[in-house]
Amino acid sequence: MNGSLLKARYQPDPAAASSPLAETTQVPRRKIHLKSSRLADAGFRYLMLGCALSVLAIVVLIVRELFLRSTLSLHAFGLKFLMTQSWDPVNGDFGALAFIYGTLVSSLLALILAVPLSIGVATFTTELCPRILRGPLSYMVELLAAIPSVIYGLWGVFVLVPILRQYVQPFLAKYFGWTGLFGGYQFGIGMLAAGIILAVMIIPIVTSITREVMSAVPTAQREGVLAIGATRWEMIRVGVLRNARTGIMGAIILGLGRALGETIAVTMLIGNRPEIAKSLFAPGYTLASVIANEFSEATEDLYLSALVEIGLVLFAITLLVNIVAQLMVWSITRGSARRAAV
Repeated sequence: MNGSLLKARYQPDPAAASSPLAETTQVPRRKIHLKSSRLADAGFRYLMLGCALSVLAIVVLIVRELFLRSTLSLHAFGLKFLMTQSWDPVNGDFGALAFIYGTLVSSLLALILAVPLSIGVATFTTELCPRILRGPLSYMVELLAAIPSVIYGLWGVFVLVPILRQYVQPFLAKYFGWTGLFGGYQFGIGMLAAGIILAVMIIPIVTSITREVMSAVPTAQREGVLAIGATRWEMIRVGVLRNARTGIMGAIILGLGRALGETIAVTMLIGNRPEIAKSLFAPGYTLASVIANEFSEATEDLYLSALVEIGLVLFAITLLVNIVAQLMVWSITRGSARRAAV
């Protein structure tokens, strides 16, 4: 009896809990909480939208400034600017063809030298390297990316150029001179030296990204290929490299972007002569190098406008390369999705 009275005394009254006073105190709290949550979500959404639009705004402002500053050269030369190699600031005659040629040849040469080596290093560190050496080797590869460009240029001038002049260029001229790519004077400085130094500079980028992409391939994929009787090489070629080819393509394009825009090291080694030559021993010039060398000397408006238009051309080439890369990656992924669906 006493227990039931105590229980009834201390049990909360349902009528009191559902009283109008309790409802009036709880409903505003819920509304305030929901309102603050919606405001926080909206603020976060607009903040992220602002970050995304700021990147777009920066690109638009860069393109706008390049167009405005190069208007004089665009009106004076038009498409002729891209089709002639004459560069005569004294007489006001400007053409960017030699610079476009030097930029593309040196960058493609760098890719030819760097891509096989980078994929080989990434494959070794991912699939074949002993665990005790994997960390130090990966660290050394990434350390190459932290070396300033001017240090590469100095190393190229004092180490690479003498080796090319005394050993490499005579050998190439003797055995491969008939191709026309390795003829002429053997000064060491030229398109070949610029391509080699660019290859050294983009190796850490391509290697690091390729290694990460290959590491992301599932272990079950490797074990499945080995289970059907494949060798170690066949497992790497079919189970790893084929599945990672989209990421490897992206790594190559990033390396190409670094090679296209590199300035100081290339300027120190390429020879800085605006001409188009078949031989890789001949000097050349790149779009970035001519801007770095001559921008401070441009006193006339047309001269300065021509240099800014060269920057616009370099931007357009980089944009075109990225578009082509996206199309290549899309074609590869589309083919993979189609085969998976079948």
